[in-house]
Amino acid sequence: MFNIGDKVVYPMHGAGIIESIEEKEISGEKLRYYIIKLPMGEMKAMVPLNKVKEVGLRQVIDEGDILKVFEVLKSESTNMPLNWNHRYRANLEKIKSGSIFEVAEVVRNLATRDRQKGLSTGEKKMLENARRILLSELVLAQNDTENRMDEILEGYLN
Repeated sequence: MFNIGDKVVYPMHGAGIIESIEEKEISGEKLRYYIIKLPMGEMKAMVPLNKVKEVGLRQVIDEGDILKVFEVLKSESTNMPLNWNHRYRANLEKIKSGSIFEVAEVVRNLATRDRQKGLSTGEKKMLENARRILLSELVLAQNDTENRMDEILEGYLN
């Protein structure tokens, strides 16, 4: 169970802060929801309390894990399928996993591939999305600005 003010990650959307816990009636059913403010993109998300595990809502990483993320970013790219469709699906599964380490791997691999061979439009969008998800969690975990964390991220990718 999370509390108001907790920093959480909503897979596929990024990191945010639980702003409130509210009871809402949707389609005739009353449920309690976490209302999460996602600072990047100024979005709000509602997650039913009874679906937290199902959607993969989790706490933002701590200091030690931030260093592990940077290790992933500076390590060698892993082999990816040559077929773009297989590569896209494999990367999408990693992003959906909710693991920041897998998201960092996707960012690293796609950024490397973009520099070497270029990316399709779909993969460029995926890289932007994965990068936004990664950046949103790093910003909240480090209590830093988006610009500063983006510079640090860029440094690891180049």
